[in-house]
Amino acid sequence: MLNAPAADRNKEPILSVLRESLDPAKPLQALEISSGTGQHVTHFAQSLRNVVWQPSEYDHQSLASIEAYRAHYRLANVKPAVHLDASLSHEHWGGIEPESLDLVLNINMIHISPMACTEGLFKGAGALLKPQGLLLTYGPYAVNGRITPQSNVDFDQNLRQRNSEWGLRDVVLLRSIAESNSLFLEKMVDMPANNKCLLFRKESVV
Repeated sequence: MLNAPAADRNKEPILSVLRESLDPAKPLQALEISSGTGQHVTHFAQSLRNVVWQPSEYDHQSLASIEAYRAHYRLANVKPAVHLDASLSHEHWGGIEPESLDLVLNINMIHISPMACTEGLFKGAGALLKPQGLLLTYGPYAVNGRITPQSNVDFDQNLRQRNSEWGLRDVVLLRSIAESNSLFLEKMVDMPANNKCLLFRKESVV
């Protein structure tokens, strides 16, 4: 069971956004892309019992950690984790049927992965979400070409030095990619530690 201190800090604020955004009375299907250690999905599953959660990861060490958290908490509403490469087409995402999901959740991946993963995330979510389904992303972002505060500017520079394909993405760019996949930015929520939740709703383009 790996432990990420950031996951412990942000799991409750993200849960609050999920509570406000999801219908507690309906059975729902959710896919978390890039589940990390498994701390998030097991925390959310304990509070949102009406949601069946599908965790996924690219990193094999993280997959083992997710399974350790599943074994520890024994949650009936968390499925076994699947290996998922967000840069690949959704047909390679473990057999999830098109328009079968109510929620796709992605926490702290967009800024530490190549742009192909972000493009794949939005394309896959557009295909797998039901009409009116929700894509929720969380992390630090640029807004209209500007990164604030200075700590996020420094973080962005550090990421780009570590890997030229990484870095904070602009909400304007993400909105454009989303809209090309029938996903529309419904809400942007300011979160602790200079992060944001972006909520994209799937709508058919008339």
